[in-house]
Amino acid sequence: MRFARLSWPVALTLVTIAGAGWAVSRHVPALAQGPRPDSIVIADSAYKLCGSRTEKQECYENFLTPLIATKGVRVTMGALDMIGRHDAWVRDEGHVLAHGIGITAGLASHDMATTFSSCSETFQSGCQHGVIQAYFQNVHTADTANVNALCRPYDADNNRWLRFQCVHGMGHGLTMLYQHDLPKALQGCDLLSDGWDRDSCYGGAFMENLINVTNPHHPAHALMAGMHMEGMDDHAAHPFKALDSTDLHYPCTIMAERYLEACYGMQTSVMLWFNHGNVASAAEACRHAPGTMKYVCAQSLGRDIASISHQDTREEIRLCSLADPEYQPWCHIGVAKNLVDLGARADDGFAYCRAVSGARNKLRCYNAIGEQVATLKGGMSERAELCGHAESAYREACRGGAGIGAVPSAMPQPKVS
Repeated sequence: MRFARLSWPVALTLVTIAGAGWAVSRHVPALAQGPRPDSIVIADSAYKLCGSRTEKQECYENFLTPLIATKGVRVTMGALDMIGRHDAWVRDEGHVLAHGIGITAGLASHDMATTFSSCSETFQSGCQHGVIQAYFQNVHTADTANVNALCRPYDADNNRWLRFQCVHGMGHGLTMLYQHDLPKALQGCDLLSDGWDRDSCYGGAFMENLINVTNPHHPAHALMAGMHMEGMDDHAAHPFKALDSTDLHYPCTIMAERYLEACYGMQTSVMLWFNHGNVASAAEACRHAPGTMKYVCAQSLGRDIASISHQDTREEIRLCSLADPEYQPWCHIGVAKNLVDLGARADDGFAYCRAVSGARNKLRCYNAIGEQVATLKGGMSERAELCGHAESAYREACRGGAGIGAVPSAMPQPKVS
């Protein structure tokens, strides 16, 4: 999606780094059976009213927000999905609008788990993230008990897609709760008892840190006025510096090692913000990341490229070719995983891998889609069936990523330097 009025879109998903972008066995996307008739009618009316306007965000928000109380979250999200099929602006900015739907629904809810589950995964699960942000507005606190209880309904083994959206959204919510003091938010994520949960939460915190600067009209900002934590008066006097135009690797440069992977998973969005969307410059900057973070940074760049290109495969491949050949496979991983994440469809990733050239790039690409398959499908036979959609020469790479076979020995490995 785009931030503000920039001409270079910057994706808002961290799924490629936290290992998510995941649906689970028997998890059916909310719109998989097609939009409901009432969503179609609503979308048509909204597009007629707002589609030709210059300031679309406020118009669509004003149209959709009242529907949450009268029609419900699912119908409202269905309408947003249909609007996006007509309006290219909504296709880019839908994540922001979905956040707003989730926030409004969450603030009014007495059953956060049901409200959270009523959201759809469209627009990169922004609705679900918004519900979690609203939760922290409602409780005004974060401690070991409530951060570990919040996502407990979504078992990591059997419902990993929703589990990721919940703990990732927690990172957003904690960052807002602590008035965008990123180190405090990360310490809040550290209260989670599970390492995978912590990593996913870190990603949401780094994303919110960036959004707060680059998208000042994000609906989540309306929550901040009501959020206050003990000790935040000191923050007001000494606010955390979110970004630094003189250091394209900040805030990663001040982070403890346990936060680096999540930080570099978003860092190319920072780079592109400051260099006005220059992909080649961002690729060069990634080469100066520490150690294996070079590869994480390249994967982050692929995630951003998927958005910059508006999912144009030829353009995605061209932009990844601007990276150093050593890191190009990880750029393709970022693109491919993002494509799967957008709609929870493995075939979208397979289509991209088929278009990529070079055995080294294809091996990594198909292995990455295999990792996505492992969360789209819980059963080994289901995973094997999906990996059967890969090119025959690369099915073992997919199966290795999906956990149903050995990773091919020819798989390129990161070189620590």
